[in-house]
Amino acid sequence: MEVCAYILLGSNMGDSYQYIATAIEKLSTLEKTKIVTQSSVIVTKPLEFIMQPDFVNTVIALQTQLPPHTLLEKLQEIEHALGRERTIPKGPRTIDCDILLYNDMICSTPTLTLPHPQIYTRPFAAQLLFEIDPDIIDPISHKPLREVVLCHQ
Repeated sequence: MEVCAYILLGSNMGDSYQYIATAIEKLSTLEKTKIVTQSSVIVTKPLEFIMQPDFVNTVIALQTQLPPHTLLEKLQEIEHALGRERTIPKGPRTIDCDILLYNDMICSTPTLTLPHPQIYTRPFAAQLLFEIDPDIIDPISHKPLREVVLCHQ
């Protein structure tokens, strides 16, 4: 069964635009997965660990048959292939690939939380999601995600 997954890509090391482009290229080759659309690419300020360069961000909508944990593993393989090192929490990175939404799934495991908490705490993540689909429904409240995000800000 195909589902829709929304992936947030971010980079703030080296040629961030190239890291994003390469990650998208690698996403396009995943088995049982097809890129449907992409948001614009924006530059954002770091929010928690602020002593680092600005981030380049975009959201990709995928149609996939991969289960969520398998998709996460594939995203982590892309991160590793592009030199991602997890040395400083929330620190600089060549690429970050996060699953924001996976259909209307709600999940909380040690390795995966859906919907991704950044949707509610990082205005740019929601902004890019709404650019792709302004009518996304929040899996938790079953209300339009736009209303839920506005309540959190």
